[in-house]
Amino acid sequence: MRLLIAGGGGFRVPLIYRALVSGPYSGLVTELVLYDVDPARLEAVTTVLRSMPAGKGARLPVHASTGLSAALSGTAMVFAAIRPGGTAGRVADEKVAQDLGLLGQETTGAGGISFALRTIPHMLDLARLMRECCPDAWLINFTNPAGMVTEALLRVLGNRVIGICDSAGGLVQRAAHAAGVPLPEGRLDGVGYYGLNHLGWLYRLESGGRDRLPALLADAGALQQFEEGRLFPQPFLARLGLLPNEYLYYYYQRDAARQAMQAMARPRGESIHSQQQELYPRLAAAGQEAYRLWEEVRRSREEGYLAEARGAGERRNEEDLAGGGYERVALAAMRALAAGGDTQLVLNTRNALTAPHPPPPRGANPAPLQPAIPGLPADAVVELPCTVTPAGAVPLPQLAPSEPQLGLLRRVKEVERLTVQAATTGNRAAALAAFTLHPLVDSADLAAKLMAGYEQAFPALGKMWKGGER
Repeated sequence: MRLLIAGGGGFRVPLIYRALVSGPYSGLVTELVLYDVDPARLEAVTTVLRSMPAGKGARLPVHASTGLSAALSGTAMVFAAIRPGGTAGRVADEKVAQDLGLLGQETTGAGGISFALRTIPHMLDLARLMRECCPDAWLINFTNPAGMVTEALLRVLGNRVIGICDSAGGLVQRAAHAAGVPLPEGRLDGVGYYGLNHLGWLYRLESGGRDRLPALLADAGALQQFEEGRLFPQPFLARLGLLPNEYLYYYYQRDAARQAMQAMARPRGESIHSQQQELYPRLAAAGQEAYRLWEEVRRSREEGYLAEARGAGERRNEEDLAGGGYERVALAAMRALAAGGDTQLVLNTRNALTAPHPPPPRGANPAPLQPAIPGLPADAVVELPCTVTPAGAVPLPQLAPSEPQLGLLRRVKEVERLTVQAATTGNRAAALAAFTLHPLVDSADLAAKLMAGYEQAFPALGKMWKGGER
């Protein structure tokens, strides 16, 4: 199988390569193509791959390309992890919001809307080229904000696109371990999870016919064993009766998160930008030391993840620092799509249960699709457990969220849909409405200031508007 990584100069590409040449995914891919618009980043990453120690496999052919059409030809699978504007764009996404006293985070709140507005047009270009050059290929989307990007791509690729994020699946695994609930490889039986990307809750964790989640939420010691359990006070979790995704820290602890970010000597986006500006030339020149250098920086970067939510001196767990999140989810999905055996994963896909069988009689109107997460539109992209087969991702039915969870999901989904509308039609009024409606903004005045700030930071954004208020 030929695999193309769009964004092949990305910092995490060596994690994917490492997984492809060792362990259960070895041999799944016969040719790896790295595509990127930046040849210097491609050179640095290929140097890291060539310097990977013996035993982690150097036999997988790797080709680097800055020509997308040629790279797509003959490709069966595409991983997409692009960042238009690079890490400098992330700095601006976060800083415009922070300067207005708002949360400055790359995928959540105002920064996530800005990121999506800039990114979706580029991802649609990729999808259209796929339709021309490799129409039977699957797109596994890492590109953030994953839910919004995946929803936009469905219009071009239909069910041949799946969005992935390791946050929800990691929560399930960590909670199960703390609760002593065995989860067989590739199975999520007894697991209940509903939400959107970076906005979801674990609501059931069954073992032996009994839900073990209430006992976990009542056990302060067990909750201290994993990150999500430490993020929120135990009495709060017990009252909630759910285990939130880590990104809900920005909603439940909004003021604390904002103050912690503003108190940091340097925002995370700026730290990563400075780090990468210095690192990539060093990697390209490091020869056989490139992999060691990359691994040192990777671990340091993992240690800084969600630092604003941890107490002074609190370190992440070793298993979280070891890496293996996104690439494990992506490769497990890829293997199932390639007829390597069905698997169950938490994914971003359309909120629709499979069509009824047998199909309706000829000439009859098809029955409306039923939502897998009741209360949310069946055609909306959500994040939930799915079974992945060679036909795609099939959502597993979930219980209806309670209020206020459902209310928050509906509101943020409307924000996402307005953002997708703005990015795909050039409607500035839709973008302004998205900023206004988001719970972490919730102000027409601030929305107007955010829009002006992002248009100044990203001149191309202001040029894309074709209708609506200017």
